[in-house]
Amino acid sequence: MTDQDGFETLAIHAGNTADPLTGAVVPPIYQVSTYKQDGVGGLRGGYEYSRSANPTRTALEENLAALEGGRRGLAFASGLAAEDCLLRALLVPGDHVVIPNDAYGGTFRLFAKVVQRWGVEYSVADTSDAASVGAALTDRTKVIWVETPSNPLLGITDIAAVADIARTAGAKLVVDNTFASPYLQQPLALGADVVVHSLTKYMGGHSDVVGGALVAADAGLGEELAYHQNAMGAVAGPFDSWIVLRGIKTLAVRMDRHCENAARVAEMLGGHPKVARVLYPGLEEHPGTRSRPSR
Repeated sequence: MTDQDGFETLAIHAGNTADPLTGAVVPPIYQVSTYKQDGVGGLRGGYEYSRSANPTRTALEENLAALEGGRRGLAFASGLAAEDCLLRALLVPGDHVVIPNDAYGGTFRLFAKVVQRWGVEYSVADTSDAASVGAALTDRTKVIWVETPSNPLLGITDIAAVADIARTAGAKLVVDNTFASPYLQQPLALGADVVVHSLTKYMGGHSDVVGGALVAADAGLGEELAYHQNAMGAVAGPFDSWIVLRGIKTLAVRMDRHCENAARVAEMLGGHPKVARVLYPGLEEHPGTRSRPSR
């Protein structure tokens, strides 16, 4: 792969190297727990136990990193498993996080009912307003969490503006890119430190798999996240990894059609006498129009 490869080419080929044993152009499902070692420490390709690494999962992780323009991709059993791993890697008791006022319900529950119990505090801010994010900071803020477009209200955040705030505060910027997908938006290029995905949604694309992912902009942070991924163990299985890889191959085509269909539905609803308001970032009257995702 080269830097000049387009998104569609990366989606199909990144991480999908031909199988060295058979030449199969699609990575096999390595449904295996352990690997034969050639003596003590004699690992074949770096594989010894599939919680630590699995060739099918590696293919997916390399693909995710390429699509998001990151240094390290990591695949998990669910989006919330990815979020939990990230928070444990970045935070210690006493730290503070700024989260969106319209965060995905599972994310809010993770902060309010789980993470807060081990001493991490959070504040809620309207992340579509950079000033609101800045006002929510404390001297203990270590992470600013952004979800754009948000789930389910489709709020839009100016990632670059919030990235400047995070850098000034010495905090990490985490962006949940589930709803836009890397086809429409690449937060790392706008200054984010880590991208979060629920692979269950558009990346998988067929309602037949649950999964999550992290993509880190920095190689060192990627290694730290990989350590926690292995230590905590909520990894994506080989079959699930293969299913997501299959789904990603058609991501570009599907997102084009999703956007086309959603625009038509939003326009129809916007003219309906019984509809008071339509929340869709593609409409000119949407408050996030100026900062909406674009390719």
